[in-house]
Amino acid sequence: MNPGSDFPAAPDSGIDPGPGAWAVRAEGVVKTFGRGDTEVQALKGASIDARCGELLMIVGPSGCGKTTFLSVICGTLGFESGRIEVFGSDLRTMSTAEVTRFRGENVGFIFQQFNLVPHWNVLENVSVPLLLAGAKRSRAEAAAAAILEEVGLGKRLKSSPRELSGGQQQRVAIARALVHQPRLIICDEPTAALDAVTGHKVLELLRSVACDRERCVIVVTHDSRIFEFADRIAEMEDGVVRKVHGRGEYHAQYV
Repeated sequence: MNPGSDFPAAPDSGIDPGPGAWAVRAEGVVKTFGRGDTEVQALKGASIDARCGELLMIVGPSGCGKTTFLSVICGTLGFESGRIEVFGSDLRTMSTAEVTRFRGENVGFIFQQFNLVPHWNVLENVSVPLLLAGAKRSRAEAAAAAILEEVGLGKRLKSSPRELSGGQQQRVAIARALVHQPRLIICDEPTAALDAVTGHKVLELLRSVACDRERCVIVVTHDSRIFEFADRIAEMEDGVVRKVHGRGEYHAQYV
């Protein structure tokens, strides 16, 4: 399949990098919650593209649809209309089981609250995605130890999450998201609970991940302190992407 061959680029998305270079392409996505008097249209025809090898941020006011858009892109939420391709695979044509399997193989998640299991040590927390995928414990723990070494926590394998700082816990969460070598890394407010210095260190780590030409990192954030790390910033409002800013353009409004 030729990703994006008949897929128009999102508005203001910049130069098309060519077939095969798109990680995510979404067009006209509509998502509604509730029915009748309680119906809320969270996405009203949202469109965006994300390239392999980039760190894309999605910003906008609370309630504008950012997290919903992330959830739809990675297949944890369905959608009523529109089109989404992730690495050339059309989510509309996949069954629920196929989407679940695709997500497990291709997507890593990083959350604001870390979501570490408190009574498991660091190594056990990071091993989870591989164990859920059916890997033997020895292989899962070896891979977890290797990625923890890469994020600077090779000496804390047996530590409890409670023994770590906020920044260290977030690095554990990043290691857990990367241990199964996903191609798309989804981050929902990854620095909101961190101080400025720690937040910058976390984004430097994510930035290094995004430099891999086979990967893409998408970050939803309100944190203007980290805008400088984005290759592009997509500005959402009222369920749609209003504009996509090039590197440094959006950040310039805050410095």
